Amino acid sequence: MDIAKEVFVAVGLDRNGKAVFKHKMKRGEVLATFRKLQPMAIGIEACAGSHYWARELAALGHDVKLIAAQHTRAFVTGNKNDTNDAAAIAEARSRSSTKYVPINTPAQQDLQMLHRARSALMSERIAMINRIRAFAGEYGRVFAAGVAKFKVGLLAWLADPDNGLSGLALATFRELKEQLDDKEQRILTYERKLNQAAKSEVAQKLMEVPGVGPLTATAVMASVADPHHFRSGRDFAANLGLVPREHSSGGKQRLYGITGKGDSHLRTLLIHGARSALRCAGNKTDSQLRWASNLAHRRNFNVAAVGLANKMARVIWAILAHGRSYVPVWSNSMTRPA
Repeated sequence: MDIAKEVFVAVGLDRNGKAVFKHKMKRGEVLATFRKLQPMAIGIEACAGSHYWARELAALGHDVKLIAAQHTRAFVTGNKNDTNDAAAIAEARSRSSTKYVPINTPAQQDLQMLHRARSALMSERIAMINRIRAFAGEYGRVFAAGVAKFKVGLLAWLADPDNGLSGLALATFRELKEQLDDKEQRILTYERKLNQAAKSEVAQKLMEVPGVGPLTATAVMASVADPHHFRSGRDFAANLGLVPREHSSGGKQRLYGITGKGDSHLRTLLIHGARSALRCAGNKTDSQLRWASNLAHRRNFNVAAVGLANKMARVIWAILAHGRSYVPVWSNSMTRPA
C-alpha cells in the first residue's frame, strides 16, 4: 500500500505474484476497507505516518511490515505514479530476502519526538550564535570560540557603555540574545524530560556501558522496539551504519569508511559518546576501552572512536536482547599503550 496525505493506493498480489486488485481510497476509508478483508500480508514504505498505519492495520489482524524506501525502488516498473509505487511495495513484500523496519510503539514515538525537537533546537541555537557573531563582526567585535565564552563575551560587550553601538543596533542585539536564551531554556526543558525517561530500568542498564548517557540510552529506547528484530549485535551496528562500506569484486575485498546508513541521530550520539569515553580511558581496566585506546595509538583518534561506537552498539544489543548487565572485563594479555 502506498500511503500519502489524503489519497492511498493498495495493490494486491496473489501467491503467483499476479495483481488481483488495485484500489484507490481516501484517508478516511482505509481502516473501513481493510476491516472487511481477510487477514493478509501488507507492506508499507517506511515514511511519515507509516508507523501509525502499521499499528492500526495490525490491530485489525493483518501482518504489516514496513519497508525502507531504498528496498522498493528496484521493483518500480514504468513511470512513477502511486499505483506503480504500490505494486513495487507489494513485490518487495513478497520477497523473503527483504529487510524490514521495526514498527515503533506510541511510547517510542514520544521519545523520538523529544529527541528530534531537542536536535532541531540545537541546530537553531548554533545558527543563532553564528548569526550574532556575523552581525557583531560588522561592528568590529570578534568573540572567542566556544558557546560559553561567546555568551560571556556578548554579555560584557552589550553591558559596556563604550561599545560604540547605536540605540537601534543595541536593541536588536538584545532581542537576538533573548531569542538565544529562549532556545536554551527550551533545550533544558527537553533534556529534563529525557533525563526523567532515563530513570527506567532498561535505560539504567544501558548507561552502565562506557560512553552511554541519558541521551543515548533514551535514543536507543526510542529506536529499538524489539532487539530480536536484529539477528546479532553486528546486524544492529550495521543497521546504524557503523560498519565498513564494501565494494568487492573478483574475489578482491575492498573496504572503505562506514556506510552511514540508518538512524543518523543515534549513530551520532554513539560516536560522540565513544569520543568522550576514549578521552577518559586513562588507566581504566575495561578491556573495551583498552582496546580502543590501543587502536587510537596505532591508527588515529577518530578511527578508534568509530570502532568503539561499533562495539558499544553490539554491547547495547546484547543488553536489550538478553537482559544482561554490562560487566567490564580486563584481560592481562592486553598490552597497555606506551
